Amino acid sequence: MVAYRKALRRVLTPGPHAINVASVTVCLFLTVLAVKTPWAPLPRVVIAVAGLVATGAVWFRDRWPTAVAAVGAGAYALSGNPGPLLIGLFSGAGSRLGSRFAALAVIGVAGFLAQQWVDSGRLGADALVPATVATAAVLVTGGYVATRRELTRSLRERAERAEAEQHLRDEQAKTAERGRIAREMHDVLAHKVTLISLHAGGLEVNPGAGPARIEREAALIRGTAQEALEELRKIVGVLRAGHDDSLPDLRRLVESWASAGNAVTLRGDLGPLPVATARAAYRLVQEGLTNAHKHAAGAPVTVSVTGSPEGGVTITVTNERSLRPAVRPSGARAGLVGLAERFRLIGGSVRSAPDDAGGWRLEGRLPWDASARDTHDQDTAGG
Repeated sequence: MVAYRKALRRVLTPGPHAINVASVTVCLFLTVLAVKTPWAPLPRVVIAVAGLVATGAVWFRDRWPTAVAAVGAGAYALSGNPGPLLIGLFSGAGSRLGSRFAALAVIGVAGFLAQQWVDSGRLGADALVPATVATAAVLVTGGYVATRRELTRSLRERAERAEAEQHLRDEQAKTAERGRIAREMHDVLAHKVTLISLHAGGLEVNPGAGPARIEREAALIRGTAQEALEELRKIVGVLRAGHDDSLPDLRRLVESWASAGNAVTLRGDLGPLPVATARAAYRLVQEGLTNAHKHAAGAPVTVSVTGSPEGGVTITVTNERSLRPAVRPSGARAGLVGLAERFRLIGGSVRSAPDDAGGWRLEGRLPWDASARDTHDQDTAGG
């Protein structure tokens, strides 16, 4: 959009070259009229030469406006054509140099007085006032137009810069949203794939399991895969719509791990939590159970949820030391990094470290109602 506006402005706004062509054309037309009428009591050859010389000088009005004004003043006196003088004064009036402005004022007054002297053969004292007023009017008009042009250019540049900055902020918000999608999908997939791996592993180490056991485990694997797809669809839908009113169920999450043969215990029940708080707590427990399986396979895991509206919510996932070899970990702690960022954005914190018994403890702290903080951050990112 910015590039389109610039291109349209270049097409609609005449450039210096076009203005020079128009100025020379006007002065040339005035020179022809001055010769035909004539506008001065001198021979037509003198009028024509003076007009043509001054007209040619007008082409350089941007580079040497004072010189153009001086040539125009002489041409005005000799030909009666005021075009080059007026254009020279107008072009130089935008200069911030005091010496140039003063020189233009002197040239303008002298040019108007000289024309009257050549035309009438005398120079009266009453001619000074009109010459001064005419010169001042041209210089003031030129200065006003130049100042307005400079101000308009400055405002346009500021508007374009603000639009470019807004575009950059929009791109940053989109990048942050993509990162959020990646973290959500990592959490869901890591958790569900780990559950599928657990069920499949149970069948692998029990090749003699009966048909009923195989059927039950296959159903669990299929159900877990369907849940993974459903959660992924929900994540994409939530990010498109901007909100989610569903309440994650920690008890169901723990039961799904226990059904896969893991020793998982849930302690504490705070009842329904605000949506943003419940969702963050759910993701922390999900990440903790997944990491416990990776690094302490078979070790008992305890999930604890405590808190109050006044003191906030604390969620801990603690696993004991495992006596079995850990599953070879994949990734580079991306889940914990994304989890810590999620909690930070809604006013919480995450701590992960070994405990005194040789196990591992993942702890997250949240305000009781993280929804207000979550909404504020989304509005800030979008605005």
